[in-house]
Amino acid sequence: MRYEYNTFAALYIMAFRDINSKIIIKTPDQIDGIRRACKLAGETLKAVAPFVKAGVTTLKLNDIAEQFMRDNGAIPATIGYNGYPKASCISVNDVICHGIPGSYELRDGDILNVDVTPILNGYYGDTSTMFAVGEITEHAKKLIAVTKECLRLGIEQCTPGKRIGDIGFVINQYAVKNGFSTVYEFCGHGVGLKFHEEPEICHIADANIGAVMQPGMIFTIEPMINAGKARAKIDKRDGWTARTIDGKLSAQFEHTILITQTTAEVLTDVAGEF
Repeated sequence: MRYEYNTFAALYIMAFRDINSKIIIKTPDQIDGIRRACKLAGETLKAVAPFVKAGVTTLKLNDIAEQFMRDNGAIPATIGYNGYPKASCISVNDVICHGIPGSYELRDGDILNVDVTPILNGYYGDTSTMFAVGEITEHAKKLIAVTKECLRLGIEQCTPGKRIGDIGFVINQYAVKNGFSTVYEFCGHGVGLKFHEEPEICHIADANIGAVMQPGMIFTIEPMINAGKARAKIDKRDGWTARTIDGKLSAQFEHTILITQTTAEVLTDVAGEF
């Protein structure tokens, strides 16, 4: 079931009244294992990058990602997860998330998100990034730049004592300011010992609500920003692919974040951008 934002916000506040008691605070040994899985996730995207070009199928990119994860001792968390069939999610143009790799051949002007989650020695790392194929429009460039900045602004909120609602507040504020909309039907999430843990990290929220961030918390921030309306529609044929309802472009970036004693460590940022 999906909700309009005002109803969603009320449910969000109710859900997080006692959520801190459900969040797994990771031990130092667990953090070390998750850090290695997250590094591999970031390196997997780097391995895929040279092959993102016109004429290459999304299935080919998926196979490269899967082989890289397996060659480095990991297995892809997405395969078989609630019936999902592939080792990555690859979402092109108007696909918001959960695009299933297949026979589609990339074309000049496409934008796409590649999302990977390796399981390494029982620990999960989760990340995604945007790619552009050939020359893309100025509008697409702006969408990608704004989405990446939304992620950066969200990460800036990640300090002990702040509340997770602050993340969604700044993300949505910046997206709307730039003429875009924030997807509210999909969220970030706790990660590390399982694929999806508490807390949910909503990318549209009121400030100063939700769980209090504490050292040892690990979660993803993964804003999905649309060029048009915020809503999504799920492809009835595969039950996974989420598209914009108006056919306009969507972009997403994702990193896994560790709350430390003083700030945040971006575990999947192998390029040192954040």
